[in-house]
Amino acid sequence: MAADSMEIDDALYSRQRYVLGDTAMQKMAQSHVFLSGIGGLGVEIAKNIILAGVKALTVHDTKQCTKWDLGINFFIHEDDITSQRNRAEATLHRIAELNPYVHVAASAVPLDETTDLSFLKQYQCVILTEVSLLLQKKINDFCHAQQPPIKFISADVYGICSRLFCDFGDEFEVLDTTGEEPKEIFISNITQSNPGIVTCLENHPHRLETGQFLTFREVNGMSCLNGSTHQITVVSPYSFSIGDTSDMEPYLHGGIAVQVKTPKIFYFERLEKQITNPLCLVADFSKPEAPLQIHVAMLALNHFQENFGRGPNIGCLQDAEEMLKIAMSVSETLENKPQVNGDVVKWLSRTAQGFLAPLAAAVGGVASQEVLKAVTGKFSPLQQWLYIDMLDIVTPLEKMGCEEFLPRGDRYDALRACIGDSLCQKLHDLNVFLVGCGAIGCEMLKNFALLGVGTGQDKGLVTITDPDLIEKSNLNRQFLFRPHHIQKPKSYTAAEATLNINPYLKIDSYINKVCPATENTYSDEFYTKQDVIVTALDNVEARRYIDSRCVANLRPLIDSGTMGTKGHTEVIVPHLTESYNSHRDPPEEEIPFCTLKSFPAAIEHTIQWARDKFESSFSHKPSLFNKFWQTYLSAEEVLQRIKSGESLEGCFHVIKTLSRRPRSWTQCVELARVKFEKYFSHKALQLLHSFPLDTRLKDGSLFWQSPKRPPFPVKFEFNDPLHYGFIMSAAKLFATVYCVPFTEKDLSEETILKIISAVKVPEFRPSNKVVQTDETARKPDHIPVSSEDERNAIFQLEKSIVSNEALENDLQMKPISFEKDDDSNGHIDFITAASNLRAKMYNIEPADRFKTKRIAGKIIPAIATATAAVSGLVALELIKVVGGYPADAYKNCFLNLAIPIMVFTETVEVRRTEIRNGISFTIWDRWTIYGKEDFTLLDFINAVREKYGIEPTMVVQGVKMLYVPVMPGHIKRLKLTMQKLVKPSADKKYVDLTVSFAPETDGEEDLPGPPVRYYFVQEDN
Repeated sequence: MAADSMEIDDALYSRQRYVLGDTAMQKMAQSHVFLSGIGGLGVEIAKNIILAGVKALTVHDTKQCTKWDLGINFFIHEDDITSQRNRAEATLHRIAELNPYVHVAASAVPLDETTDLSFLKQYQCVILTEVSLLLQKKINDFCHAQQPPIKFISADVYGICSRLFCDFGDEFEVLDTTGEEPKEIFISNITQSNPGIVTCLENHPHRLETGQFLTFREVNGMSCLNGSTHQITVVSPYSFSIGDTSDMEPYLHGGIAVQVKTPKIFYFERLEKQITNPLCLVADFSKPEAPLQIHVAMLALNHFQENFGRGPNIGCLQDAEEMLKIAMSVSETLENKPQVNGDVVKWLSRTAQGFLAPLAAAVGGVASQEVLKAVTGKFSPLQQWLYIDMLDIVTPLEKMGCEEFLPRGDRYDALRACIGDSLCQKLHDLNVFLVGCGAIGCEMLKNFALLGVGTGQDKGLVTITDPDLIEKSNLNRQFLFRPHHIQKPKSYTAAEATLNINPYLKIDSYINKVCPATENTYSDEFYTKQDVIVTALDNVEARRYIDSRCVANLRPLIDSGTMGTKGHTEVIVPHLTESYNSHRDPPEEEIPFCTLKSFPAAIEHTIQWARDKFESSFSHKPSLFNKFWQTYLSAEEVLQRIKSGESLEGCFHVIKTLSRRPRSWTQCVELARVKFEKYFSHKALQLLHSFPLDTRLKDGSLFWQSPKRPPFPVKFEFNDPLHYGFIMSAAKLFATVYCVPFTEKDLSEETILKIISAVKVPEFRPSNKVVQTDETARKPDHIPVSSEDERNAIFQLEKSIVSNEALENDLQMKPISFEKDDDSNGHIDFITAASNLRAKMYNIEPADRFKTKRIAGKIIPAIATATAAVSGLVALELIKVVGGYPADAYKNCFLNLAIPIMVFTETVEVRRTEIRNGISFTIWDRWTIYGKEDFTLLDFINAVREKYGIEPTMVVQGVKMLYVPVMPGHIKRLKLTMQKLVKPSADKKYVDLTVSFAPETDGEEDLPGPPVRYYFVQEDN
C-alpha cells in the first residue's frame, strides 16, 4: 500500500481487506506506531501489525540478546547472542522483511522517568511491554493529555499471567463496532398501529437487537416508510416494532428493511484511575472473579519489583509469601477490595521470571487487534483490561520440587521456570502431526519451535503436511513465507523456516492431502506413532475425516480455526471428551434452484448464477466435449453410430457445441453479444410471458411480490461500461476455451464496436416451457433429448464434416479452471459483469468487483491477529495434553477480537451409551477379537458374546452389510470364513466392523455397539 497513491495491493491484502474494509486499511497505512520492548510479547505484536500494514513502526529496546531470548523471541538467533546485539537491532531486518510496505525503525535510547516524552507526539499509538508500572503511568498521562490523544496500550506476560490495558482517550469514536455485514430483512407484513409491528418472511428470523436502526425500501402501500430510518424494539425472533404507523397508508406487499450502522462513542479512563477501579473483560464465566484476582496479583508483583529492585526468584516460597503480604495490602487500596487468591499470587511469584511463549502469542494477537482499532476506529475497543492466567497448567505441578523449575543454561529456561523440566522433556520427546501449513500452521510451527517440541535426542518428531503452493495473498498472515517463496510448497518452506527459529527441531514434511486416498501413508500405524494431532485446516470435511482417524486410533486432537476476527479452539482427548464429530454444525443453506434460475432476490443469488454460468460455459461443457472425443475418435465414426440407431451419451450437446464453435475473434465477440441478449433480455421477456405482472396465485395474492422480483429486459448499450465489460470478458474467455488467438488490436474499442454493429441479434420468440417455481425442486441431472433434436444433430454433424469443420483440432477445447486470485485472467471480471447485469435486470443493488470476488471465490476473510491468538491457545492446551492432565484442566475457546470477546469453556465430557445388563461404551471404546484362518462369521459372533457378554445380531463393514438376519441368504453366511466375507488385501492385518444388538423388546430399533476390530490372525504380544 504505497502511501502516496493509497492504492491497496489486493494480491497481498485481499483476505484482510474483507475483515477491515478499505477505509480502515487506508487509515492504517497512514499511521505511525511506537512499540517498546521487543521480547517475547513485543515481537508477537510487531509481527502482527507489520503484516497488517501500518505505515511505520518504531521498535524500541535497551536490552541485549541473551540465551533466554531464544526460547521466547522467534526472530533472535544464536549469532545475535554471541555478537551481543541489542534486541531491537537484532530483530529489525527480520520483522521488516514481513511487509515491504511498512517502514520499520529501531531505537535503543533509554526510556525512563527522566526521558522527555515529546518525541512520542509523532505517533498515533504507543504500545509498552516490559516497562515498569510507574513509567507506564507517566507515559499514559502524557498520551491521554495530547489533542487528539495518542492511543495507549500496555501489555505484559509474567510467567503464567498476562495483562493487557487500553486507553484511547476520553472519547473514542467507532464507526463500525462489529464489522458484520448490515442485515437485510424481507418483510411480509407491517401493521397500521402504534407501535407498528413489522413481521419478516416465514422461517427467516431477523436476528436484530433492540436499539438498532433500520431503513426501508421497496415497501408497497405504506410507501412513506421508504428511505426513512427507525430505531427498533424486538418483539419476537420474527417481528419488531418501529413507532407509530397508524396514520400511514395500509401495507400491501414487499419491502426490505436494511440495518443502518451508527457510530458509537467509547469512554476511557487513565491507567492511574483504572488501577484502583478496573473495568475488566471476563474471559471465563465459571470464574468471574478471576480478572480482579489477577489484577491484584500483578500489582503486587509490580510493587515487589519496585521494593526489591528485582522480580521474585524462580520457585522461591519465601518470595511468594512476601508477595502474598503485598497483595493483601494492595487489595485494600482498590475500590472493590477484591479477595486475594493465594494460589494465583503464589504461582505468579514462582513463575514470574519465566515466560510462556504461547500465552504471549495469544495476548499478542489480542493486543495487535487493539492497535489496529486504535489507528482505524474500526471495531469495539477493549474496555479496558484483559487478564488471562494459566493456573490450569501449573496446579497439577504443585508437588514438583523447586529444582524442577530452575534454569539449566539453555534456550528453554524461560519455559522451564513455568512448567518444570519434566514437562519440558515430554515436549522435546513429543511426536506431533500438524495437518496444514497455512496461517495457523505457520503460527503453530513457531510455537512448537519455541517450546522445543520434537527436539529430543532419542525421541520426538514434528510431521507436517500441506498439498498447497505459496501464493502472494498468503504472505499477509502466513509469516514464515516471503515473496521469493511464491509457488513453492508450503510444507517444505515452512519446515525450513522453522529450523531458523530452532535448529534442533526434527521435522518431516509432506505434500499430501490427508484423506481416504492417502491412508497408505497416513495409516493406523502412522497415527499410533503420534502422541497428538494438531489440525490447521480451512474446511469441515477434512476436520471430520481426521477426527474419525484420531478416534479410531485413540489419539488426542487439538483443532482450531478462524474466520476474520473470530476464532475457535477445541481439545479432544481419548476417553475424556466428546470428539469433533460428536456435534454437527447446521449445513450451509443452499440457494434453491428456482431462485438461482428465475427468481433471484439478493446479490448473492446473482453472483452464484454468474459463477455457475462461468463453470458451465468455460469448464464443464469443454471438459465433457473433450471426454466425448477421447471416447469416439472421429466425427465420421460418431455419425455412422447415431445413424445406425446407437444412443451415444452427451452426443447432442457435443454436436451442438461443434456446429456453433467460433473460429475467429469476430465470432467470439458475436457469441458474447448473442449471450448478452439471451441472458439479460430474452430471459426477462420469457418470464414475463410465462408470468405477466398481474399474475395472481390461487389465494388471490400477486405472483410477483417479495421476495420474488419481476425482471425487466436490459437493452444493450455499447457505451455502458457494464455492458461493454461483459462483452469483453465473455469474448476473451470464449476465445480461450475455443483456442482462438487474438491481438491487442482485436481488443480495441474500435474493433469491438465494428463487430458488434454488424451482429444480427436473434429476435425473442416466447416458448411454452414450464418455469420451475417449487423451492424444494433440485436441478435436473439430465434434460431429455427429443427425436427432432437427434435428427437435427445428424444434419449438423454432416454439415460440419462436409465443411471440414470436424477435423482433429476442432474436436478439442481448453477447459478453464476458476482462479479468483489472478486478476489478469478475466474470471472475476466476467462474473462481476454477468452478476451485476442480472442484478440490474431484477432491480437488485449491484456489488463491486471486490465483494463479488469474495462471494464467488468463497473467500474466508482472514487476519494475522486472530490466527496468532488461536494458535497460542492451542499450544497452551498442547502442554496440558502432553502432561496427561485431568478433564477439568482443558479449555475450549471462542473469541471475536472485533467486539471483543474471549470465552473459555470446559470440554464436553464423553457420553456413555448403555447397551443393557450394565454393558456400555463410549466413542473411544473399541472391542477386539482375534481370529484365525478358518474363523467363520458364526465363530466371530460367538467370540463377541463370550468376551463381552452380549450377542451381535448385525455385522456391518463400512457401508457393506456382512450379516443382517432378515436379509435373504444372510443366514448361509454364518458358515463362511471371515477372510472370504471381508476379502482383505494381503497386507491387511485387521478390519474394523460395526455391530449392533437385539433390542430388549420386539419392535424397537437394534441397539448400537462400539466398533469391533477383528484381527485375521492372533497377534504376537
